[in-house]
Amino acid sequence: MKKLLLKGGEVVKPTENKREKADVLIVDEKIAEIGTDLEVVDAEVVDLAGKVISPGLIDIHVHLREPGFEHKETIKTGTEAAAKGGFTAVAAMPNTDPIIDNQSLVKSVLAKAEQEAVVEVYQIGAITKRSQGEELAEIGLMQEEGIVAISDDGNSVMNAEIMRLALKYAQDFDLPVISHCEDENLAGEGVVNEGYYSTITGLTPIPSSSEEVMVARDIILAEELGTKVHIAHISTAGSVELVRQAKIRGVDVSCEVAPHHFALTDELITSFDTNTKVNPPLRRAADVAAIKEGLVDGTIDIIATDHAPHTIEEKRVEYDYAPFGISGIETALAVVLTELVEPGLLSLEEALAKLTINPAQRLSLAGGSLKVGNKANLTVIDLEQEWVVRPEEFLSKGRNTPFAQSDLKGKAVMTIVGGKIVYRD
Repeated sequence: MKKLLLKGGEVVKPTENKREKADVLIVDEKIAEIGTDLEVVDAEVVDLAGKVISPGLIDIHVHLREPGFEHKETIKTGTEAAAKGGFTAVAAMPNTDPIIDNQSLVKSVLAKAEQEAVVEVYQIGAITKRSQGEELAEIGLMQEEGIVAISDDGNSVMNAEIMRLALKYAQDFDLPVISHCEDENLAGEGVVNEGYYSTITGLTPIPSSSEEVMVARDIILAEELGTKVHIAHISTAGSVELVRQAKIRGVDVSCEVAPHHFALTDELITSFDTNTKVNPPLRRAADVAAIKEGLVDGTIDIIATDHAPHTIEEKRVEYDYAPFGISGIETALAVVLTELVEPGLLSLEEALAKLTINPAQRLSLAGGSLKVGNKANLTVIDLEQEWVVRPEEFLSKGRNTPFAQSDLKGKAVMTIVGGKIVYRD
């Protein structure tokens, strides 16, 4: 038996909203004991005095790019980056080439992940064939092969009847529908948020209404059918309020926010740096404030990275022609700690719940809690470590980050998956 003893750390239990100083004994793949002053024969001992031991972080919105876009990212590089960021599990979006819309593609991707991934990989299947919004994909067959949700992320399901059918059909398999809420007619060829900064830069705007009308539509459909829906990468004050009011009414709706949407505003687009180009776009300061309020009051359940790596060459073009997306999985935890925990908006336990137990429960994934008998997926965090974001040091192929040269506080220093240390700083 392989034994790993983590000594002297502070154990965080988001499910109980508490933390306490304790040792953690891992035997083979599982947590065998949590207690004080544990002494174990023949164990590898790691001194974690001054560090925090958390359930492994779970990211339910990543783009691993494989198959088809291996020049941007691969399952191997993407999961290595995830491990460095403190994530022990990720859920991959289906907008690869080909789109993951059938059983055989799900099987092949998960088989490759089994061989090459350093963290756990879950697959999300497409809602519609080729994500074209016209005909439902093989949802039942994909579920048999192991998908954990369906989404046409990157595309919006514009046809309300198709979306209604998807919500109804997915309910039979207890699969969440993850909605990319964007009215393509309202968004048009826009590249940035509509407002003061789009006006002074002359960049084509995307109005907040392009997101909000689709959030409203999908909430209405889920409420009518009594099904669950999950809103991806929420970004506007109006969207937050729509979700808040829906929850008050008892609608089974959840939502996620990406770190860049609560840490950055559209003022950054004045640099014309294409690393600020993301969909949905960076929004106004008022939207950022509303998102933070939604995180504090529980309207926003989950923090997910929307990790979207691109090559330097793809981003090094005019703003209009650059692809949307930010490589965010290696900076996410630090941005959460710096922007939410350090200022006191969220306690550490509350913030980690949005990165662990909440995403696990919403997608019915294993993990998210730290208990004896559970699989030993753990993240060790140094809350005091101050560091500067240097994209050239990323393990991801994607260096496209608006956080380059930012000073952040807090970092994952060890990531453990199934009892095995897969990243160590």
